[in-house]
Amino acid sequence: MNVQALDIKVGDRIIAYCKNKRQPCTVQRLLDSTPNTITLKVSTCTRVHYRESASCVIQFHREAVVEMANLNRSLSKTI
Repeated sequence: MNVQALDIKVGDRIIAYCKNKRQPCTVQRLLDSTPNTITLKVSTCTRVHYRESASCVIQFHREAVVEMANLNRSLSKTI
């Protein structure tokens, strides 16, 4: 499922480039929102307590379409 970058909320799981790799990330917080861009701090960890070493800052154009991480897809492969 895809959403507009403007609609991303803290706690959402999105697919983004973090640490030079395209991977699922959890949005930790919104750092900045300008008329043109949205800056988010994300983590590749899935736990409640995020490790700072697994975090990175990403930026999207406000009108960009962002892919949500589909956790059910990985579960269906193991069944």
